[in-house]
Amino acid sequence: MGVPKTRPVDIPFIASGDADFHMLEAGGEMLKLAVVNMGNPHAVLPVTCIEQAVVQLLGPLLESHSRFPAKVNVSFMQVLACDVIKLRVYERGTGETLACGSGACAAVVADRRAGWLDAKVTVLLTGGALHIEWAGDNTPVLMEGPASTVYEGQWVYSDRYNTNGSGPIL
Repeated sequence: MGVPKTRPVDIPFIASGDADFHMLEAGGEMLKLAVVNMGNPHAVLPVTCIEQAVVQLLGPLLESHSRFPAKVNVSFMQVLACDVIKLRVYERGTGETLACGSGACAAVVADRRAGWLDAKVTVLLTGGALHIEWAGDNTPVLMEGPASTVYEGQWVYSDRYNTNGSGPIL
């Protein structure tokens, strides 16, 4: 999955400096979150109970928070053991998803940096389990898990032109 980036400037996230966790106000409360870029921006929030996480409330608030100028995917993460976490992800522009590989990687990176997790972690998502491995700074994150089709579609090409003549309508 590549080498993660954790500097706020690389997310992008507006912060006064680098830190494992940052404080941010949303929904009338102060939240502690980590930021990770896995090729797309992620905020990772530790929660005590994944089933009670207010994903539908905080997800949209954080996704479009002014401190995330390019918006952000939001992961709600509960540590069950040093090698197992539960995760729910609110993806920017989509909402809560069944699974998110980059979100799983971001959560493991954030929690490894905090000293909460081992190098090999099972991530339990609504859509199934992923196995994530990260040796530490400046190393790529490895991900293993199943893939399944959840949607199929078809693009239909038309040779008609737009009203302004700029090209075909797809």
